[in-house]
Amino acid sequence: MSSRYITIEREYGSGGTQIAKELSARTGVPCYGREILEKVSEKHNISIESIEKYEEKATNSILYSVYLMSQTTKGSSDMLTNEGHIYLAEQDVIRTFARKGSAIFLGHCASEALKEYDGVVKVFIRCSDENVKKQRIVDTYGIASHETDLVRRKFDKKRSNYYSINTERKWRDFNEYDIMLDSAAIGIDGCVSILESLIK
Repeated sequence: MSSRYITIEREYGSGGTQIAKELSARTGVPCYGREILEKVSEKHNISIESIEKYEEKATNSILYSVYLMSQTTKGSSDMLTNEGHIYLAEQDVIRTFARKGSAIFLGHCASEALKEYDGVVKVFIRCSDENVKKQRIVDTYGIASHETDLVRRKFDKKRSNYYSINTERKWRDFNEYDIMLDSAAIGIDGCVSILESLIK
């Protein structure tokens, strides 16, 4: 099986970002994560920090939720909140990157942006070992050991809410994904190898 696009949703501390970057390095297939924000920032003249704030606010905006779930017809985009405009801009950037060729996408509801595309494999990466996850958060992000649980819950909640509100699906519903990888059980390298076999 050969896939053109791999979209990755991941738990905070699962090593998902590292896996995506190593996969990109091994295969030569570009990886887009923060690059999506950078492109939106450049195109719409808005800071990345503001975009991140809008993403967080989107999870609590009633108008935003109602609008996206009702899938209002074209021509009514002025009804959108700032959060809604940012989401649509991110989706547009993801499709722009996808038109360039095979790609790996990290977060930002990329599977939703590419739902009409062929060759998309939707991946969820988790880490079942809390101690491994905690140590990874400390090592990767420099978070104090006693703060890791609080930070992890915050980011996982943000990711879950943002995904669910924009796709109307549950972030942790593994039936929504083609592959679920446990980085604690098979390791970072094991996850990369499995995904590499899909691209080849």
